[in-house]
Amino acid sequence: MSMEYETFIKQVNHHTGIDLSLYKEAQMKRRLTSLREKRGYKDFDTYFRALKNDDELFYEFLDRMTINVSEFYRNAQRWEVLEKNILPDLIKNKQRLKVWSAACSTGEEPYTLAMVLSKYFKLNNIKILATDIDENVMMRAKQGVYPKRSLKEVPEKIRQKFFKQKGDFFQVTDDIKQCVTFKKHNLLADTYDKQFDLIVCRNVLIYFTEEAKQNVYKNFSQALNDSGVLFVGSTEQIFNPQKYNLNPLETFFYQKS
Repeated sequence: MSMEYETFIKQVNHHTGIDLSLYKEAQMKRRLTSLREKRGYKDFDTYFRALKNDDELFYEFLDRMTINVSEFYRNAQRWEVLEKNILPDLIKNKQRLKVWSAACSTGEEPYTLAMVLSKYFKLNNIKILATDIDENVMMRAKQGVYPKRSLKEVPEKIRQKFFKQKGDFFQVTDDIKQCVTFKKHNLLADTYDKQFDLIVCRNVLIYFTEEAKQNVYKNFSQALNDSGVLFVGSTEQIFNPQKYNLNPLETFFYQKS
């Protein structure tokens, strides 16, 4: 690794808490070099000084280093089903729900959950556990800064209430950030917490083998409260859900029996 790039990595880490050395060096360096040159900076030192003083440049840099692409309210109709058909029964006689966003990537999903739950609870009563195996994406999630394209499904009222625009980027407001706790977790190896009312795990299990998937479903079922709900992605319908003590509630929603 060149001294210049190594210094840049240390400066970025000190300034943002993001550790670029955890990324594959060749890939990341190539990506950032092309961005730096495109913006007309001859070396990483001058580029970093510019990043510190220019929010738009800084958010562009954050966006470029993100590999996972997600979005808020992904498959918007499903979120509507959660809000209107699932939550009213789930929250009966409850002051708060215990909620887990598993494999949360860059944070769009748990923040969407907080926004949806805000229709039913005060924000200081919303606590969401968000986990992922990749600490880099969770660092991005904690920053809560997203390109415009991530917000294309967000209802206008929600966008105005829970996002602050910064140039071409949008930042999640602090009161929504405070609803979410990020923690590293490996779905295939780590133990699962218990007594969840709602577990959301979408568009992740498609990458797992059949056997791994079955184990995860079994663990999710054990992690749910009686009558707790599992919300999966649009490519992940569970065949034979009764095997895991789960009953189909709506398409992509399963309730523990």
